[in-house]
Amino acid sequence: MSERLAAHAQRLFGLTLSAAQQAQFARYAAELEAWNKSRANLTAITDVEAVEIRHFLDSLSLLSALDIPLGARLIDVGTGGGFPGVPLKIVRPDLRLTLLEATGKKIAFLQHLAGVLALADVQLLNARAEEAGQMPDQRERYDFVVARAVAHMPVLMEYLLPLARVGGLCVAMKGESAARETAEAANALRILGGQVARIVPIQLPAVAELHHLVLIQKVAPTPRAYPRKPGAPAKKPL
Repeated sequence: MSERLAAHAQRLFGLTLSAAQQAQFARYAAELEAWNKSRANLTAITDVEAVEIRHFLDSLSLLSALDIPLGARLIDVGTGGGFPGVPLKIVRPDLRLTLLEATGKKIAFLQHLAGVLALADVQLLNARAEEAGQMPDQRERYDFVVARAVAHMPVLMEYLLPLARVGGLCVAMKGESAARETAEAANALRILGGQVARIVPIQLPAVAELHHLVLIQKVAPTPRAYPRKPGAPAKKPL
């Protein structure tokens, strides 16, 4: 698997995976399969090639669209089985990564994974996004705030923007509804201090639907009232 992944990453995104990084991805896939079967519901995608494309390559697509400086602070909101944060960390070990996840079993997997993959400088945060966005050590601290398949854009913006510093970037990984959802989030962006930078289409091999990276610039501080209490953004989107 790792050699095929390396070939795809090079062809699609210009990324060169070392032998050590290929071994990390192979171990990641094995751990994901083992834990998914016995301990935690981490992914509905279990076929090896599908994991490679829909999880690993999809995560690495961010590196083709973002100019991430050395040592940047990045938080992955609702990371689940570690996507996109852990693949990014494998390829860019300099990243100061925080994995935010509300489910304890998934945090246990991520803690185990960080150990077996020897990933340094990874913070695990067992909390909801609404809680994290009000924590003094998390609020407006990140250069990049990323999320994949977490929520509809108007809701997602209330999860992500409070965590980004002014001048930072939020990235929502979306499917074919990206443009429509982004338009629907116009009011949330206005309130929360965000502005659409661009939407980047991503075509993955053997995947019919086009994926999109919605890049949102943080242009103003988020008012202290946001994010609201857990559950409120989803019940009454901005």
